[in-house]
Amino acid sequence: MFAMSSRVETAVSFSLHEFSLHGGKTNTHCDGWGLANYRGKKAEVYREVEPAAFSKKMSFIQTHPYQTRCVISHIRRATVGDKALRNTQPFVRHINGRSHVFAHNGELAGIENKLMLNACVLEGETDSERAYCYLISAMQPLWDMGTPSLADRVSVVTNTFSELAVLGVANFLYSDGDYLFAFANKRKQKSGCVEPPGMYFLNRQCCCDRESLKYSGVEIFCEPQQLFLFASVPLTDEPWQPLPACQLLVVENGDLKAPNL
Repeated sequence: MFAMSSRVETAVSFSLHEFSLHGGKTNTHCDGWGLANYRGKKAEVYREVEPAAFSKKMSFIQTHPYQTRCVISHIRRATVGDKALRNTQPFVRHINGRSHVFAHNGELAGIENKLMLNACVLEGETDSERAYCYLISAMQPLWDMGTPSLADRVSVVTNTFSELAVLGVANFLYSDGDYLFAFANKRKQKSGCVEPPGMYFLNRQCCCDRESLKYSGVEIFCEPQQLFLFASVPLTDEPWQPLPACQLLVVENGDLKAPNL
């Protein structure tokens, strides 16, 4: 998974030859990929079931980047559900005229026993989509009353993600068009052990160093600014920080809003 939140609208180019190596050439994540770029409150979402490493659509995005303040992307290794577009992340639902985008990395045993509102209809079979619908079921009442406060959103997201984390590996990225929410508990490490950290983040507060991301497959074109990057594993030699287990981070346009509310 990868996400970006930036103060200044920024062009993010996903390299077919580097970033997408994780999508079928040098890794096992070859069962589809997805990318959501926000334009204001709505996201433009690209998804395919083909490996990202060989995707013409990914190549098009690489050569035709556009300005955005928020990106969420995911490369899939199928564990639950068919290799199909309906099971490909990120997932998106529209509430009050805005895109709610979600991606999950991990496995959630028993999530089929969680009750969800009928308003969130499952399109596929994955535990990830069930986790998303469970979140939307909890968030919907807030949005039915208008635009909720950040404190209310943080409360619901924290409670929901903490509850899901009990079920297994629960690393989440979610955006409602205003804020980017990142939460992680653990993942399978190089040692073979399943343990924290489940995600890393990097805060930049200067000109983007294009060369440092060159070999990660992500290239960012921007003015001097502040931005947050999130990734399953560090993408560069910079001081990426492990996300504390079960700690929610909330970012708005590159500015950390929580836990420092």
